[in-house]
Amino acid sequence: MLGRLSKLLFVALLVIGIIAGCSNSGEKTAGETDNQNESANNSGENNDSGEEVNEPTEDYGDTGGITLPIVDKPVEITWMLVSEVSNLKDKAIIKEIEKRTGIKLNIQEYSSGTYGEKLNTVVASGQLPDIWHGLSVAKVNELGQKGAVVAINEYLDELPNYKKLYAEENDWVMKSFSDDKGNMYTWPIYGVNRDVNHGFLYRKDIFEKSGIELWNNTDEFYEALKKLKEEYPDSVPYSSKTAEFIFRDWGFGWGITGAQYPAYYDESDATWKFQFTDPKHKDMLDFMKKLYNEGLLDKEFITDTEASWTTKMTTGKSFVTFDWIGRLDMFYEQVKAENPEYDLRYGNPVGPENTIRSLDKIANWGHTVTKNDKSEIALKLLDYLSSPSGAELIMVGVKDEIYKEDGDGKITYPDLNLDVVGIKDLENQYGMWLEGMYLRADERSVYFNYTEKEQEAQDMMQGKMQPLDPILKFNDKENDTIAKLQPNLLTAGIEFSTKYVMTKSHGDKEWDAWVEEAKRLKVDDFIQVYNDAQKRFDSE
Repeated sequence: MLGRLSKLLFVALLVIGIIAGCSNSGEKTAGETDNQNESANNSGENNDSGEEVNEPTEDYGDTGGITLPIVDKPVEITWMLVSEVSNLKDKAIIKEIEKRTGIKLNIQEYSSGTYGEKLNTVVASGQLPDIWHGLSVAKVNELGQKGAVVAINEYLDELPNYKKLYAEENDWVMKSFSDDKGNMYTWPIYGVNRDVNHGFLYRKDIFEKSGIELWNNTDEFYEALKKLKEEYPDSVPYSSKTAEFIFRDWGFGWGITGAQYPAYYDESDATWKFQFTDPKHKDMLDFMKKLYNEGLLDKEFITDTEASWTTKMTTGKSFVTFDWIGRLDMFYEQVKAENPEYDLRYGNPVGPENTIRSLDKIANWGHTVTKNDKSEIALKLLDYLSSPSGAELIMVGVKDEIYKEDGDGKITYPDLNLDVVGIKDLENQYGMWLEGMYLRADERSVYFNYTEKEQEAQDMMQGKMQPLDPILKFNDKENDTIAKLQPNLLTAGIEFSTKYVMTKSHGDKEWDAWVEEAKRLKVDDFIQVYNDAQKRFDSE
């Protein structure tokens, strides 16, 4: 078991590295600006200052100040992104972008499973596409300092949407994501995160059948699982598919994790700490151990596969889990023919803090523009896609051509002929919602068109979200320290936590020994980096 665990942890850490490169930390605002009075590219009629501008040929809505078309002569831009769709050049949205901007897109698409490896190869070769995403902010800043990618801040006056969103309304972005010299090389994503996207899920139909109330605290959670075990002796009331990420996911309820996992910011004393050596983490492990020893937590919680977990959650072997809110309806659709009473619902948090993770309004996946003779054009394209008009195009489509909107604001897609339209349907059919291309949310999108169960989750959790951790900027030496120390600390923390939960004899003695081992692995140096960066952040 533990040999297999070590292999799983190694793979998981590779995945974490890729994920960390694709996400740093995500609402929608719309300014009313007269497009025709903003400066653009070259040629066209003169404005009052004598500058030449392009006259927009059609009204594409609120572009935030960027004038369309962006170029007066056709220009091709290469864009590397994630998609399983192979014929994107033929999709309606890609063609519409060319129609509106004058820019022909040469899309270099790679599947989610191969994108990270391909990106590393491309970066190493130096043959970068014009637009791409996927490296951590620190890595992109390194490339910027070498002159490989564009400093966006040097073009702020040409980028009205970027300037408004990230230099004015959310000026912390320029402070947190820039390099040591204040240069900003990455383009964030605005407003894409839902309020609630993951959490504890439970079989409401089974709870009601067994006369069990939804828990409101950790003790009630334990009692509910205990009652389920009594009612269904052959069950494992709580099962999990997230492997070692269970410690992160549960940690939000104990107030010991955040976006910089395994480091987190403790608001109570305004300092950064390491989750796996925090006494509150031991409290969480003791609770998990109690569940494990009593058969309430699945023995396979650290190794279970998604297929096995799905079987347990859809056949009455397990009744509580932690996952994405899309499962609420997805599992019902899978089993409704055999079990029409199946009712998976969003549950309350577990842990003394009684909170869930807050999702950032602004995310950073390392969207980057390569430095070349097309850089300014590429930046202006990203700026358009960061406008309300661009957000509508990428996330909702073209009105009356792709979607219809009734008097109540309801969006429909007549050509799809589907009861429920998902973002993958839009990607496959029209080339919308491409990972690496969407930069701003349109809240009319199907992604925010919650089902009854998903809306219940959004409503339940209002007021139960943890404060967002500060997003810090690290210098080169600090980034090197984090890169050197974090992998070993995270691996050791996960391995210890797993053994602690699964081994009956583990207790205070083993915990104390682990804390000493973490010190040997230089946990104090690791956390000092965060606290030093926090001091600079506060002073600014």
